[in-house]
Amino acid sequence: MNAQANTMFSGYIICGTPRTGSTLLCDLLKSTNVAGNPKSFFRRQSISRWVEQWGLPDAQTLGETDFKNAYLKAVIKAGKAGTDVFGLRLMRENLDELSAFLDQIFPLLPSDKMRLEAAFGHPLYIHLTREDKLAQAISLIKAEQTGLWHIAPDGTEIERVGTPKHPEYDFERIHRERTDLERYDAAWISGFDDQKIKPLHIAYETLAVEPAETLARICDALGVSSPSADTIKPGVAKLSDEISADWMRRYSSDIEKMTEPTFPEAQNSAICASQ
Repeated sequence: MNAQANTMFSGYIICGTPRTGSTLLCDLLKSTNVAGNPKSFFRRQSISRWVEQWGLPDAQTLGETDFKNAYLKAVIKAGKAGTDVFGLRLMRENLDELSAFLDQIFPLLPSDKMRLEAAFGHPLYIHLTREDKLAQAISLIKAEQTGLWHIAPDGTEIERVGTPKHPEYDFERIHRERTDLERYDAAWISGFDDQKIKPLHIAYETLAVEPAETLARICDALGVSSPSADTIKPGVAKLSDEISADWMRRYSSDIEKMTEPTFPEAQNSAICASQ
């Protein structure tokens, strides 16, 4: 057994929202060969794919509770990937579903934290956030519209969903996504506070420019060796471009117009000021 895994943490849960650099971070952690292989094992759209990949009988064959136990066991094995450290990526929109999933295995536990720790031991909670929520919303919408989610540093497409489409600026959609992302991130923060969790905070803005230093912080917290900085080669690149910058300018302009007083209001203000 790796002596360095003798730590207070059994693993980690990356607590994020879409387009915060979680794919980059997951790849970096996997590349250490000592920190598991974090994936979105409880993303509802992906569970059937994992079941097929692992060769698990389905819920109809096993029954609901036995299936969930078997799935959890397989998740832990996959998340460790032959190491002593378990890794999981969890988006806030999937937390309630995961909590309900675990409640069938560990009933009567009163909190998300207790259910997560019953399943995964004592994990390090990594709060992965993005300070610029407007840029995050634009990145998400562009990926949804174009189907292109990730590219390699050389520009090679890594993940594309659907046929290529040209992105179209949509103020209302951007505003809605920005609001939702702010709400999801606030929900993580309030959940940590309510359940007395002290997460390790990682900002996308730091991760993107200091991947080696960010990885070292996490490995140090976990008690495992971090690879030397010169061996760390991020496998994904930023997708932001001139379209992203243009959308940010247009959104800021549209927001400013919305906050400007209408002509009658401005006229009334001028009249009152002259009296």
